[in-house]
Amino acid sequence: MIRPVMEEPATGFQSMGLSRGMLKALAAARYHEPSPIQAEFIPAALDGLDVLGQAKTGTGKTAAFGIPLIEMLEARGRGPQAIILAPTRELTQQIVVELKKLCANRGDVAVCGLYGGEPIERQIRALSRGIDIAVGTPGRVLDHIERHTLYLGDIFHLVLDEADRMLDIGFRPDIERIMKRLPEPHQTLLLSATISPEIRALSHRYMQDPVELNLSTDEPSVESIRQYYVSVNHDRKVSLLVHLLKRDQPRQCIVFTRTKRGADRLAERLRRTIPGVAAIHGDLAQTARDRVMSGFRKGTIPILVATDVVGRGIDVANISHVVNYDIPDDPENYVHRIGRTGRMGKDGVAYLFVGPDQGDPLTQIETLINKVIPAHKVEGFEVSRPSAAAPGSRELFNTVVTRSFR
Repeated sequence: MIRPVMEEPATGFQSMGLSRGMLKALAAARYHEPSPIQAEFIPAALDGLDVLGQAKTGTGKTAAFGIPLIEMLEARGRGPQAIILAPTRELTQQIVVELKKLCANRGDVAVCGLYGGEPIERQIRALSRGIDIAVGTPGRVLDHIERHTLYLGDIFHLVLDEADRMLDIGFRPDIERIMKRLPEPHQTLLLSATISPEIRALSHRYMQDPVELNLSTDEPSVESIRQYYVSVNHDRKVSLLVHLLKRDQPRQCIVFTRTKRGADRLAERLRRTIPGVAAIHGDLAQTARDRVMSGFRKGTIPILVATDVVGRGIDVANISHVVNYDIPDDPENYVHRIGRTGRMGKDGVAYLFVGPDQGDPLTQIETLINKVIPAHKVEGFEVSRPSAAAPGSRELFNTVVTRSFR
């Protein structure tokens, strides 16, 4: 069943039949009007229907499924009534934070995050005290199920958030093992940036005549982000980054590097002249990652240096700038990186540092997004001509310079 989607939401939260407590929580969280995904997703979910929603991150999808879940909660039983699966610890933590905001006027609602990197005993104690909504990564959720510390008998709502990402990183077997153990009937809400054949197969197998909402497109969503590439010699990238950060004064900024070691080294160099810089990557201890992410969400850490693995799970609405310090190996990672800014309709700026030998990767990115990225020239940081001793280097240099005058 395909439900047509309006381009502009014609109704507000007031007309959705939400409780007074929820409306107060939405006002406190500064949710004044529903985003398109919220306007369509919330009523369908409140009707108890299975919903397959195609929407990119930064569109308000956490509230789209969180609001109806909280509104449909009943008296607590032995186990949680809703379980939300997400691909990363960072996204899991962010969902928990968002749900707690929405539960602000319902002190009886308990939300628990289930993910690796922290002692499982702490989660077991929380589960034993009783919770209403479990939010977790598939691996850790399955671990609790097999330990018999997570009771599934009261589950009536399942959410698969960023389902495409979970399948991409190999979670499908765990997801299916979890879904097969859920009691029937239950409601399934699936959200994905793309509806691939694998996502379609999953919905056909486990969802009952889902309402399908498409608030995305097949093309990368980068229209609201001002994108620029900056030609720079490799040995001047740090100086250029410092110059841009001081000049632009971003509200919050993520700087993407290719490697974990590179993230640590860059953050250390930036701290010498820029306040509030931290690095985050997969080798960082979970307690340290939690501390960094908490500071970034609060704004006490305005500059975050991150690798792709961690950066994909960061969803903070106040990010105004993204800097691709290292050009990504995969052009699709460029889209994921710059998608951290321009959230919820806000403007965003994305810079891509391009070395004299990186004209081809730049072209591959432009081909993917079907858009020419304009050059941004920064006085004093012009690319120096390569030495004649380097065979072929002049041709690569000329490729980038020629692009600068398109």
